[in-house]
Amino acid sequence: MALLKRAGALCATLLATTLAVAPLPASADGDDTALTNLIALASQRLALAEPVARYKWATHQPITDTPRENALLADVAKRAVAANVDPAFAQAFFRDQIDASKDVQNALFDAWRNGQPPAGAAPDLATSTRPQLDRLTQSMMAGLARVQPLRGAADCPSRVAQGIANWKSLTRYDAAHSSALTHALSHVCESGGVGATG
Repeated sequence: MALLKRAGALCATLLATTLAVAPLPASADGDDTALTNLIALASQRLALAEPVARYKWATHQPITDTPRENALLADVAKRAVAANVDPAFAQAFFRDQIDASKDVQNALFDAWRNGQPPAGAAPDLATSTRPQLDRLTQSMMAGLARVQPLRGAADCPSRVAQGIANWKSLTRYDAAHSSALTHALSHVCESGGVGATG
């Protein structure tokens, strides 16, 4: 858990640094700065799965919140049109964010049921975590606009896989949440999936 928190803090620092240089869109020429930024944002969003899980655990709420998820996806479609992003792409991407977050939350619930429940007061989602999630949604939408030119490239899945591998190495990413990060990025490419092509 400490590794996940450290990765989240490092994500924020690296993200601020990389976004400060106003990255160009990802393209077929091999410049994956925009892709790295999107991976950083997905990683930062996954780091917020822990406070969300802590709140749901403390308040005995289920991990799946279908009305909230549907509202987010409807909002994403509207934001996508305004950002010149394909709404279907945006909704698939954010569905992956939701599902990846639930993967982490379910793993935390299992660990807490079988071991030591989380200590301390639950975070206030309304005043802390949800505003962070809202800001990330806006940043991610801009990130989707930048990576859109890469989506149809034949080497897109391998570039996403390499970007994730580089990110995990750079941040010493928590191996327990490795598959969730891959899940979060599984629809970046038009062909779907993450990994080598051919």
